[in-house]
Amino acid sequence: MSERAYDPELAGIIPLLPVETDWSDLEAARSAIAELVASMPPSNPIGEDRVRFEDRTVPGPSDAPELSVRVYTPAGEAATRPGVLYIHGGGFCFGSVEFEHQGALLVADATGAVVVSVDYRLAPENPFPAGLEDCYAALQWLAKEADGLGVDPDRIAVAGQSAGGGLSAGLALLARDRGGPRLCYQMLGMPELDHRLETPSMKAFEDTPLWNRPNAVQSWRCYLGDAPDEVSPYASPSIATDLSGLPPAFVSAMEFDPLRDEGIEYALRLLAAGVSVELHHYPGTFHGSSLVAGAGVSKRANSDMMGALARALNGR
Repeated sequence: MSERAYDPELAGIIPLLPVETDWSDLEAARSAIAELVASMPPSNPIGEDRVRFEDRTVPGPSDAPELSVRVYTPAGEAATRPGVLYIHGGGFCFGSVEFEHQGALLVADATGAVVVSVDYRLAPENPFPAGLEDCYAALQWLAKEADGLGVDPDRIAVAGQSAGGGLSAGLALLARDRGGPRLCYQMLGMPELDHRLETPSMKAFEDTPLWNRPNAVQSWRCYLGDAPDEVSPYASPSIATDLSGLPPAFVSAMEFDPLRDEGIEYALRLLAAGVSVELHHYPGTFHGSSLVAGAGVSKRANSDMMGALARALNGR
């Protein structure tokens, strides 16, 4: 790995993190990643005295299986709360509701929102558009059941990081174009947005920890298949030609992340299309470096994300 100016609080853990992922045995890779995430305890655990959660089964897309979701409700009384559809990351091929349980707890606790975390189908067993259609079905359920969930239907946002950020961006486009549930905000953390793999950061970062160009190549190949004739902008939002009429956005980017430039470029294109955007770039970081939750830069990044989402949902 070449010398890079990683944040000193992050540098010590980098030798312990994987660079190469063996995509030939996805089940083994999924187990290894889940174990890695579980080994990194949150700096501020959130208990059920602050956020309750329950697993539910909801209708999936037409001609598809039912969906599993986990619903998080902050403790305390409230007439109505905002709602957040939370989409986990994992390169379209990894992850689960359990994978980002702590992240969903944090969103509910920090924003006072009812959070619905969706266990969408994974590639390559279920390539695009399966995962995105699952997320859209979960969004429809959240909007339809808003009264029963205690959610204000005018204050529903979508949030995710990495592939979850890419799916969130694709879902915002899809909901706009289908005239589906109206989103008030999209939180796109270090989003995976561009299948073309041509940005300077994507070309430069071949050996960065946790995520790098070889992993990105495999991720898109699993999600889209080999050399698809045509790629949908709902799969790869960076190729969408019309970004007008989308909800306001938060976009974050990490310095030593191959996804850095596609996130920044997407944020700038949203701004050019008249969409309000809050954009943050964090020096010395890498993709997923917030797993080191106690590092100062991780705390800043989480505070920025949660603060922006809370303001968008609660007007403060």
